[in-house]
Amino acid sequence: MPLSALNLEQLSAAKASLGHNLIIASAGTGKTSTIVGRIAYLLHSGIDPSKILLLTFTNKAAGEMVARLERFFPKSIVSRIESGTFHAVSYRWLKERYPTVALKQPGELKTLFRSLYEKRNFKRLNFDIEPFSSLYLYEMYTLYQNASLDGFDVWFLERYPDHKPLMDIYMDIIDEFEVVKREYGFVSFNDLLLWIKAYLEESAIPFEEVLVDEYQDTNTLQGALIDTLKPRSLFCVGDYDQSIYAFNGANIKNISTFAKRYPGANVFTLKTNYRSTAPILSLANRVIERNERIYPKKLEVGRVGRHHPPRLLIYEELFDQYQAIAHMIKETHIPHDQIAVIFRNNASADGIEASLRELGTPCKRKGGTSFFEAKEIKFLLDLLALLVNPKDMMAFIHIFSYARGIGSALAKEFFHCLVHFGEGDLIRGALSPRLFDLPKLNPHKNIQLGLFDDDLEIGSISRFAKLSLSEEIRAHPLLKHPRLSQDGLFFFQEYYHFLRSVKQSKNPGTILQKAIESKLYKDVVDRLSTQRAQLKSGEIDEEKKRLSQDRILRKARLLLDLSRPYKELQRFVNAMILGGSELSEGEGVNLLTVHASKGLEFSEVYIVDLMDGRFPNRKLMSKGGSIEEERRLFYVAVTRAKDKLYLSLAKRDRIKKLDFIPSPFLHEAGLVKGEFPGASGDED
Repeated sequence: MPLSALNLEQLSAAKASLGHNLIIASAGTGKTSTIVGRIAYLLHSGIDPSKILLLTFTNKAAGEMVARLERFFPKSIVSRIESGTFHAVSYRWLKERYPTVALKQPGELKTLFRSLYEKRNFKRLNFDIEPFSSLYLYEMYTLYQNASLDGFDVWFLERYPDHKPLMDIYMDIIDEFEVVKREYGFVSFNDLLLWIKAYLEESAIPFEEVLVDEYQDTNTLQGALIDTLKPRSLFCVGDYDQSIYAFNGANIKNISTFAKRYPGANVFTLKTNYRSTAPILSLANRVIERNERIYPKKLEVGRVGRHHPPRLLIYEELFDQYQAIAHMIKETHIPHDQIAVIFRNNASADGIEASLRELGTPCKRKGGTSFFEAKEIKFLLDLLALLVNPKDMMAFIHIFSYARGIGSALAKEFFHCLVHFGEGDLIRGALSPRLFDLPKLNPHKNIQLGLFDDDLEIGSISRFAKLSLSEEIRAHPLLKHPRLSQDGLFFFQEYYHFLRSVKQSKNPGTILQKAIESKLYKDVVDRLSTQRAQLKSGEIDEEKKRLSQDRILRKARLLLDLSRPYKELQRFVNAMILGGSELSEGEGVNLLTVHASKGLEFSEVYIVDLMDGRFPNRKLMSKGGSIEEERRLFYVAVTRAKDKLYLSLAKRDRIKKLDFIPSPFLHEAGLVKGEFPGASGDED
């Protein structure tokens, strides 16, 4: 039975009397087993399963607990337990009581909000301060709903007092937004909780016990909803040291004030860690105890056996770090799926992923786009691949798909034209065409594009007579193609100039540098960053576009770094494209942000970029974060490791010309001697 597998501290919590019970479940101490044991105890005590509510933060977590219970109880009993995420449970209840409501996705509601925002003519009102965009105002309103029970104006002006002159207009937009939603029966994810909370204030649902998993991640609204349920008994499980979602509205006060808000509450502590070795836990304790101890606790070792002390790895340069770790992973005997590389910032993953690919080591990246699947990287690699193999039609099609008005079918025709002009050689056909008649591109049709009469040929070329073209381009036979547009022609001209610029080059780094500096690539960067910054209304968020351009160019510089050890273009292209196409698929080394790693465990863990500014992330701290939250993130990352833990940093970023100092957490862990010297440059 579930209870028989529990240790004494878990069993004591699982068999607690009905009332207000808080279980501090530190990392690796078996919180899921304790929750399952608690539900089993309630069922054995005769509690009606329909009077038990289990609230989790993922449907996967709820499903796992239900599946465990079904090993010991009939499905007919377990299925009567109300379980799921806050939003899933609220949606079921809402549909029962208001069957006509329609749950709308954030994107749809942003569009509605923008339409109301745009009715206000801010420019005519001539304020001294620039109003927030509709997107930002919507996001602030959504965050407010999670984070505060005060009025939006009170909450908002505490953060942005200089926007007081605009507050009446902001409130008018929000009021109209709520009226329109009510009129059409639209509800947001926050509305699910708000509507159910309002319903419960009038008509209670009589639960004997409400169990809450990951209680430290609840926000103010979720905390208020729990209180509104007024169950006979409350069983909350969480760890204040793993509260890492403040940016998303999580309120650590829910767990920190539990004993004060519920007089007579019982607080249990699960402190025996069965996951990590003694040296890893000792390091985690040394760092996290710098944060305020809300409830007394200290992790204790539940494992016996051989221990590996955590290792600090220091490298001269940022990219050296990534390559060295990739080599360490390649040489380890640990299965790839039991290895994790954990990072604070997504940019760190690109260097690791690139270095692993170079060595042919499979990896999988949770969240975001693989470095090598990013469009800006694929474009550059396609440019190089076509130089290595001019018969690579797919690379050509991918490149020319970025020209306006050229789809795959037309790009394929252009490819065949250039191969024809070069008598089988695409590069020669682009730079020094030998044949000047268009080929028969579609022999299955009666119209033969290669048999134009003189008037048609002259007419097609004359379309471009007023354009600013070089003489070589103006004389190029591709201009005879009847479906070549002005945009397509300008794109071809830039491709032509790129080919000319690298014609005598052999070194991969030199060729890649010219590709990155080419107008061809700059146009692609502009197009991609514009797409990524486009709002639903069609407007371009200029700040978002600038950030997108920075990220694109950062990836390009990383690819350039990868090319430096290579002397032959073909070997570089093979390593980047042909040697590791499976790297972001299936099994492999886990590349994870700290947030994505939460709840997981691995035999071997590498925490990278432990430099002040990167981890802790000073830029995010300046936007409302805190060193305490960053320290909790470090604690979560460290406690993912079962057997081996590596902590790494670099002294310098050569590309950005930045010098780094070690993270303060390494000083706190005792791995770096001396006092922490203070904050350095920040990274995003």
